[in-house]
Amino acid sequence: MPQFIGRHTIFHGFGRGTNETPNGHQSYTWWGSDGFDLPEGTRQTNVRLQAEDGAHSSGILYTCGDETTSPKTAVVFNHPRADFSSHYLTPFLVEAGYAVYGGQTRYLGNDVNCEHECLCADLAAQIRYLKAEGFDHVLLCGNSGGGPLSTFYMAQANTPVGERLDTTAAGEPYDLNELDLPQADGLINLAGALSEGALGLANLDPSVTDEDDPLSCDPSLDMFNPDNGYRQPPESSSYSEEFLTRYRAAQVERCQRIDARAKQEIARKRKYRAMMAEPGFADLPLDEQNHITRMAVASNTLVIYRTMADPALTDLSIHPNQRSILGLMQPDPQIANWSIPGFVQMMTAEGWLSTWSGLSTHVNMHEDAKKVTQPVLSLTLSADVTILPFVGEGLFENVASADKTYVEIDTDHFAFKPNEPRDAGIPEVAEAIADWLKPRFPAGK
Repeated sequence: MPQFIGRHTIFHGFGRGTNETPNGHQSYTWWGSDGFDLPEGTRQTNVRLQAEDGAHSSGILYTCGDETTSPKTAVVFNHPRADFSSHYLTPFLVEAGYAVYGGQTRYLGNDVNCEHECLCADLAAQIRYLKAEGFDHVLLCGNSGGGPLSTFYMAQANTPVGERLDTTAAGEPYDLNELDLPQADGLINLAGALSEGALGLANLDPSVTDEDDPLSCDPSLDMFNPDNGYRQPPESSSYSEEFLTRYRAAQVERCQRIDARAKQEIARKRKYRAMMAEPGFADLPLDEQNHITRMAVASNTLVIYRTMADPALTDLSIHPNQRSILGLMQPDPQIANWSIPGFVQMMTAEGWLSTWSGLSTHVNMHEDAKKVTQPVLSLTLSADVTILPFVGEGLFENVASADKTYVEIDTDHFAFKPNEPRDAGIPEVAEAIADWLKPRFPAGK
């Protein structure tokens, strides 16, 4: 039966772990904590996998116990580009009796050419490996960008062969009907985005007037312009409905412009690939063959400036939760938007359309959830500055499964608490997941 579990203990504000660097700036710990060790006797197996399309990925399998107590359920962590091989929840889930597979996809550390359709082959290879290792149940835990990726995979795996996607978002052939996509046994969404494209669109700065000039700015569309309602933090900004309507429309228009550039780039390569396939290509002079070949394969990198400009970052009345005014990568949202790194700065045309274009991506957690019939746990971290409550709530509302649970926990995006100790939220998140797993997926034999 569907369950809706209310908030855990409420902490107001926003927590994030910081370390002072020599220059006085703060560095941030994303996916791990120094305070939690693996249980004694934990085995760590380095895994190298090859997908059906030939690409390689890797990960670490964590298990604990002997032949009589070894885990029969494995939880898989994945993200399009982040290293989840040592995810912060691993020690707790292993302690609870579960195996954990921490994944590293083919796009580890750089999503410049990331195509989500291809990532389905990586997740399929992981599930096949774990099933071959004897695990009865394999669940996907999608954290942050891994949430929409895991939901997308499950939707495609649940779609009958012949009805799956057969091209990438760029329109290039990549037929998921030809791949073995084993079904996962359940889905845990941990502060997952609606999609990276939707997140990118919500944060795309529409005041950019020249894609080749990072300083170009239309003041009437600048969310950091006091005339538009911006206030210096920690005071909350207050944007009018008229401004927000113009702002969101202009974000769509900018995304359309970038999409058009990407599609023009793809059309050029496609044109010259067709010329290479013509019967007389090999008879052309070598310098002409070289020119055609280069035009068919060379990529003009798309540079996307200012990609952390969601008005919800500074106006706390938009999709209210327990967050404070902070940027995800940098404490000051304005500095986060105008500096590096942002969400996406450089992409191939194919990677942009598949991953970061909110208008062209095939990924949408709420739509994909309509094909997910397996048990689902959706976790919202209610002090999150980036993944706002409507995302996790929408997954819960749209998922096809009759066994679905929604939980809110008052931590930030990294499961940190605003009060000391900062790591107090991590065991709380782990407990919520373990409590959900135990009645559904026994840990051991």
